[in-house]
Parts: sequence; C-alpha cells; structure tokens
Amino acid sequence: MRLGVFSMPLHRPEKPYALALQEDREMVLLADKLGYGEVWIGEHFTSKAEQIPSAMLFLATVISETSQIRFGTGVVNLPHHHPGIVAGEAAMFDQLSGGRLMLGVGPGGLISDAEFFGETDMGERNRVALEYVNAIQALWTADGPFEMTVNGMTLTNKSTHWPRHGLGAIPKPMQQPHPPIAMAMVSARSGAAFVCAERDFIPISANFVSEDDVIAQWQTYAEARDKAGKPADPDVWRLGRNILVTETDQEAQDIIADPDGDFAFYFRYLRSLRQMEDFEAMREEPNEAMNARLNIPQAIQDCVIAGSAATVLARLTDLADRAGPFGTLLMAGQDWDDTGRWPTSMLRLAEEVAPKLSQHVESLKG
Repeated sequence: MRLGVFSMPLHRPEKPYALALQEDREMVLLADKLGYGEVWIGEHFTSKAEQIPSAMLFLATVISETSQIRFGTGVVNLPHHHPGIVAGEAAMFDQLSGGRLMLGVGPGGLISDAEFFGETDMGERNRVALEYVNAIQALWTADGPFEMTVNGMTLTNKSTHWPRHGLGAIPKPMQQPHPPIAMAMVSARSGAAFVCAERDFIPISANFVSEDDVIAQWQTYAEARDKAGKPADPDVWRLGRNILVTETDQEAQDIIADPDGDFAFYFRYLRSLRQMEDFEAMREEPNEAMNARLNIPQAIQDCVIAGSAATVLARLTDLADRAGPFGTLLMAGQDWDDTGRWPTSMLRLAEEVAPKLSQHVESLKG
C-alpha cells in the first residue's frame, strides 16, 4: 500500500491567491520528501476556494524540485477543453516529468464552471468527456495522416502531414502506449466505475463520500471487471479519505467540534454547492445554522478520520477490513494555516500510521 494526496485544492476564499498557490506547492514538495507516491490536483476555473484552472500548469512548477512523486490531474474536465490541446499538453508534461504523469479526466462537477462554459447538462458533459478521452488516446497513437470527427469537430492533418519536416505530428507522451488514465467515483454505483473497469482506467474513490459508498464503489468496479472477464486488481484502487493525525484524540475532537474549523469549512463549502437553490437563504446565516441545515456533523462523521496515530490506524484498519485491500490511500488536501497541523499530520501519517497499515492491507490480499 502506498500513500498519496488528492487536493482539489480547497482554501478559504479570503486567502490571497498567491499564498494559496504557495501552500499548494509546499504541500507537493513535502509529500515528495516524505515518500508519498503521488499527488492529484484538481481543476476549477470559477471558485476562489479552489482556483487552479490548470493542474498541469501548476504541477509543472514542481517537476524540477521533486524526485519521485507522480503527478495526477484530478481531473481535467474534458468538456471545457479542446481534446487536441489536452493531448498535446499532457504529452509534453509527461516528457518534461520523465514519465510521471497520470491523466485524470472527467465531465466537470463545479456548477459555476458549467454555467461559465455553457455546459449545464450533466448527461451531455458525460457523453462529451468519453468522446474526448477516446480522441486523446487516438491522437497519441496516430503516426500517419489521420482524420477523425469528435463532437462535431473534424481533427485532421491529412493535407499537412510531412514526415520529413515533422509537420503534422501530434506530441507523444513518454509512457507508452500512454500515461495511466483515471476517473473519480462519487456515487455508490458510479458510472465512472463501469468505465474504469471496461477501459482499464484507474478508479479513484472520492474523499467526500461515506465509507459505505466507497465500499460499494469498489464492489461495483470489481463486478464490472468480472463481467468483462478481467481480474480486479486492488493495487490500482485509489481510496480517498479526509485524514488528520494529531498528538491526542482530544485535539482532533476540538477541531471537529469547531463550527468554522477545518472540516466544518470543507464540507460546508462542498455541501452548499449541492443546494444552490437555497443559496440566497443561506448566504447570511451564521456557521452553526448553516452547518445544521447542511448536516455537516453527519458529513464529518461519514468522511473524516481524525485523532492520534493509534486512533487513525485503528479506523483505517477497520475500513480496510470492510472494504478489502487497496493500492493507494489518498489523504485529502486541506487549507493550511499557521498552526502547522497539516504538515505535521502528513509526517505522522507517513511515519506512524502508513507502515503498520500497509502491513495490514498486504495481509488481506491472502
């Protein structure tokens, strides 16, 4: 079992943009130093809380300062992009990083991004995302003249293909036939689970859903693999959780109980997006009232694993016993403050929890 980080990222909207980006870079550099195997960075255009509009552009700034960590886009929201641009930029990033790219893709879930790009139909975004990922894979393997129709667009180099001068050639990634492709699973019977199973993509269980839903996601994926006549390898499964390792259990409980603490803010933001019809009514409510309306205590209970190293290890061991073995535990990135609790938590997770948890997870493989 390996460790990784999945970060939307999600910051307090009043935090200066440059400071938020600096903290995100520091998080990646620390993860690399501590031996975390991968980091996934989200993509959002229209939210001050999670404003990295290009995960690859951000991650390119840390390539030369890291030694081993792999870089995942979490995710490129394909309907908001031209597939040829994604194919070219991803190939270049893979070359620049020495083959460390994992391309996470999806339809986009931020409602303000959907409005901004004029793509509010979720079903249509799902269709376009699948069509675009097909096109990206086809472009990476195209050697000679090609012509393809993608979502009403014609992509071709037929009249300008000139190998002698390299003209008409699409950039190719270092990893062949292509970098690993991943999709995030949110609902218990996530459609992404079926796509990942069929297409050999990496399944990522979101950190902001209940443990029961996470378990159901893997079962859905495994059943789909079995139906396709393929084994379900738990090593490919990325399991996301909100994890905070503190010195004492009481310290963690105090943070959880704070109506504007790290976890309350995190889930208040996420859950308010799902109830935009009530946004005007909620806008001026105090944190306690909004937390009650959005059932934030239940969200924290369902999704957060916090406490001393012993407590966190016990909770994660229990989750592994119920879910089965998994390949990578993804700690959700949080907004840092001046207390140092999150860098310290990353250190404790790597040194005090992960070695014993890894032994337990490996024992479950029989």
